[in-house]
Amino acid sequence: MEFDFKRTVQISACLLMVLAVTQALYTALYVAQLPVPRQLLWGLETVLFTMLAALAGAALVQAKTFHLGWSAIAFSAVLNVVQVSIGLALFGPFREVAAQLETFAPAAESIVAVSFLIYYAAKVLLGFAALVFGMAALKEGSSGLGRLTVGVAVLAMVANTILIMFGREGFLPSPVAGGSGVLATFFLSLCLLTLNRQA
Repeated sequence: MEFDFKRTVQISACLLMVLAVTQALYTALYVAQLPVPRQLLWGLETVLFTMLAALAGAALVQAKTFHLGWSAIAFSAVLNVVQVSIGLALFGPFREVAAQLETFAPAAESIVAVSFLIYYAAKVLLGFAALVFGMAALKEGSSGLGRLTVGVAVLAMVANTILIMFGREGFLPSPVAGGSGVLATFFLSLCLLTLNRQA
């Protein structure tokens, strides 16, 4: 099977959509205080982001236009692999040590803080990609989808930038940044599918 540009875009869009769904599911379970299968969900996300990094990197090389958008998707995927890996590999051990040695608590908190910082940076990039492809959708005549995507993209970029600059304890709740980033990811996938069909 040959991965031409059209097929690469289609699979990338599907991966982004699945990732938006998994992150929304995780958030819904967490907010509802239900058991969250972290290993399963985060492990799946690690695999999906790894594949997305490869596919977006290929699209970046194959594309004649929108290189900035594809670059943002590829690097956001790489950042997300790092972020999820930190959560899977380090959250548990650091929390266990912190529970036994109270003086180790700041180190455990710093691991979580680094993970969230990378998470917000990845969401800024996904918001930027959504902005690029949302504007492209507007130009190609998909005005409703384009406007909605651009609006959500700007919100995601601003919200996540604020949390990077002022931290999770700042004046903006973390779920606003995460939720807007997930929405931007979802609408980004719709824009890619729409533009791919039109092409």
